[in-house]
Amino acid sequence: MAGQAGLFLLQVVTGLLSFALLLRFYMQAFRVSFNNQVGTFAVDLTNWLVKPLRKALPGLWGLDLASLLPAYFLQVVFAAAVVSLQGSSAAWSPLDLLLVLLWQGVLATLRMSIYLLIGALVIQAVLSWVSPYSPLSQPVGQLTRPFLGPIQRVVPRIGAIDLSPLVAIVLAQLVLMFL
Repeated sequence: MAGQAGLFLLQVVTGLLSFALLLRFYMQAFRVSFNNQVGTFAVDLTNWLVKPLRKALPGLWGLDLASLLPAYFLQVVFAAAVVSLQGSSAAWSPLDLLLVLLWQGVLATLRMSIYLLIGALVIQAVLSWVSPYSPLSQPVGQLTRPFLGPIQRVVPRIGAIDLSPLVAIVLAQLVLMFL
């Protein structure tokens, strides 16, 4: 019981920090301004980890590895905690276990990225109906634009309703099924 509670707390901490790190990574990758509530939240929550890592991990092709790699390693740590709590690590050779944990980290990071995209799409859709001039509309729109642009060229508006966020969410759910 205590192991499950500890695992739950580890999942909450690693999940929140990973989401903030991935948000920071994607905001920088898509050139979203950090001068808003979302950007300030991501920077304030992750600066203690990202700033020192930037000295050791330079960017690669404009991508902020100091934000991406800690999110990935947090997922590897969580996967290792789950495996050790289940006690199934004895059945694996150390190399196989390491490879499985590293692969689980990749899959978990991809899943979190897709959940982040789905959340941004839902927030954008709601804001477009309720408060299109909200301070959050611009950064969320900048995050989702690379995904919605190609869909909007194919799926026409029906009246004043843009169905591209719905199509993007359905496609993201399909990708999640394969992960």
